[in-house]
Amino acid sequence: MLQCADTVGVEEEFLLVDTASARTAVRADAVLARVQDTDLTKFHAELASTQVEAATGPCTSVAELGQALRQARAMLAKAAEEAGLGLVSRGTPVKPSLQPIVSHDNPRFRRVLDTYAGVVEHYEACGCHVHVGVPDRETGVRVLNHLRPWLPTLLALSANSAGNGYASWRMVEQSRFPGSGVAPVFPDAAGYDAHVARMVACGTLVDRAQSFWLARLSPKLPTVEFRVADAAATVEDAMLQAALSRALVHTAAVADEPRPVRDDVCAAAVWAASRYGLDGAGVDPWRECRVPATALLEALLEHVTPALAERGELELVHDLVDQRV
Repeated sequence: MLQCADTVGVEEEFLLVDTASARTAVRADAVLARVQDTDLTKFHAELASTQVEAATGPCTSVAELGQALRQARAMLAKAAEEAGLGLVSRGTPVKPSLQPIVSHDNPRFRRVLDTYAGVVEHYEACGCHVHVGVPDRETGVRVLNHLRPWLPTLLALSANSAGNGYASWRMVEQSRFPGSGVAPVFPDAAGYDAHVARMVACGTLVDRAQSFWLARLSPKLPTVEFRVADAAATVEDAMLQAALSRALVHTAAVADEPRPVRDDVCAAAVWAASRYGLDGAGVDPWRECRVPATALLEALLEHVTPALAERGELELVHDLVDQRV
């Protein structure tokens, strides 16, 4: 039986928008200079200088997390306003910047730009990343194996970057990176680390801290990191992703070995989620066929009901789902 921590934290990425033109603005430094880290939240620059990030510390309740998220959003919105900008929580911009967006002052950012060239040159995608505490990397890898079939539904639920006929255009843009999508099954942490090292040696990853999987082991924290969701339109949407993500991890703690699903079917499910969100067909990863995306959401809720009920979050999650759907 896996043993998982109670902690959950969220990293939210935001776009900075010129209020006159509605285009994203290369002004992250101006906004970050106007905010200070708190006990609840830290603020960071991103690869694109049109974006800023707010990262909460580890929280034990979704209510506490919501407080941290609201405080961070208010601080960033105020700082953006002072700089003559708007703060937007959306997976991709409506009007992207016409200027170069990647900072050349950061050596790692420079390496990323040199490696991926045009794929990253105009990449202004924002996500809502959820960290759930795990006691060790072995546990984390076993959890990742359990998460594979559920990640597309988290994406469909979060879709917040409509464009070009897709509910989540961010996921389409992200799919251009090597090794994106659902991670393969790993036998243990050594197998996970060997795979990442192999991709670095092949030149498709810049370093061992980088991967493009929709869920991964955090390279810095003792957490499983969900990177599947689009930027949350509201604090409540971010809270919902956090509650479901933690419930999925805790459900893995009492589960048998996961029922296997094919890599190509997982990829099909991610594509369907990005194309339709919850408003069309999804892909059942076990039956390997199309079903209503809402049916997959119902299956996810049923799957995590014991974990949510144990934490007293079942009613909250159902209320948040009703608001979202």
